[in-house]
Amino acid sequence: MSKETITKIEIEKAATSKINDVDFNNLSFGSIFSDHMFVCDYKNGSWQTPKIIPYQKLMLDPSARVFHYGQAVFEGMKAYKDDEDGIWLFRPDENFLRINKSSKRLAIPEFPEEYFFDGLNTLLKLDNKWIKKGFGNSLYIRPFVIATEAGVSASPSSEYKFMIICSPAQSYYGGEVRVKIADHYSRAASGGFGFAKAAGNYAGQFYPTNIAKEEGFQQVIWTDANTHEYLEEAGTMNVFFRIGDKLVTCPISDRILDGVTRKSVITMAKDLNIEVEVRPIKVAEVLEANKNGTLKEIFGSGTAAVINPIAGFGYKGDKWELPKIENSYAKKIKEAIMDIQYNKAEDKFGWRIKVD
Repeated sequence: MSKETITKIEIEKAATSKINDVDFNNLSFGSIFSDHMFVCDYKNGSWQTPKIIPYQKLMLDPSARVFHYGQAVFEGMKAYKDDEDGIWLFRPDENFLRINKSSKRLAIPEFPEEYFFDGLNTLLKLDNKWIKKGFGNSLYIRPFVIATEAGVSASPSSEYKFMIICSPAQSYYGGEVRVKIADHYSRAASGGFGFAKAAGNYAGQFYPTNIAKEEGFQQVIWTDANTHEYLEEAGTMNVFFRIGDKLVTCPISDRILDGVTRKSVITMAKDLNIEVEVRPIKVAEVLEANKNGTLKEIFGSGTAAVINPIAGFGYKGDKWELPKIENSYAKKIKEAIMDIQYNKAEDKFGWRIKVD
């Protein structure tokens, strides 16, 4: 990794590895974790000595403020192994910047850059056998920070715990996805913290998503909280629409997550000579495009799947299926990004970072 190692990290290795008990051909996303985890505590006004310890349960006071006031943010990223056993990260600087942006919005102390990259680098080298070769295989990385000070007074915590845990993952395919366009519930409001990867943003989505599932959908496309006229995000992903030969996505705001994959999709699409428009998109425009046959594709973008095509959508009781396109924009862009992630293609953008 192109970061100077200057941090002293205390390392306690696991006595035995769990890796031989794992069936890497049948992984359930995010349910199995590697042998070690990175931990760093904040107290007395500063981040303490970072540690790597065996993966284990935490002990927290029942009054820890994360349980009562929701001070918790996280990131999602992946490590990839190429055919020569090289380990690569995809745009990790973006994840580091964003977790501190999220932290700042929730009054959590920002984490030092050298601690983040030295800790991640050391952890990945220690658990490198958990990163399997093969297109689609990866190690999902979950950095997160929680408020740990005991006490239920409504104020920011003075103590925090920053951690990184890792989970082996296979090629993500969730089957055909159909989405419901929201016309009542909202994901985020202007002036709020929808742009942050805060735990509470996701908790608030679960109930309306469950309602959508009862109606035959897998996810919700969220609309703006004020009017429900403008499209914003798809489930936990940024969303793109192909109208004619143009790829359209809404601009980021204080309601919308600044997705690392979203930015990569926009750049890659332009490199593939696909016209991209970043602008507000009305529900009415998408309905009209679907009616006149110019709505060709909808897809979400995010770390887990890179790109997840959407097969159909519904709105206010009506349902529509999208055409099946063999050489879709979604497929072309996804393959081009993954070729960079797995060191199978030139990285002209400087996105791929090697773990030394």
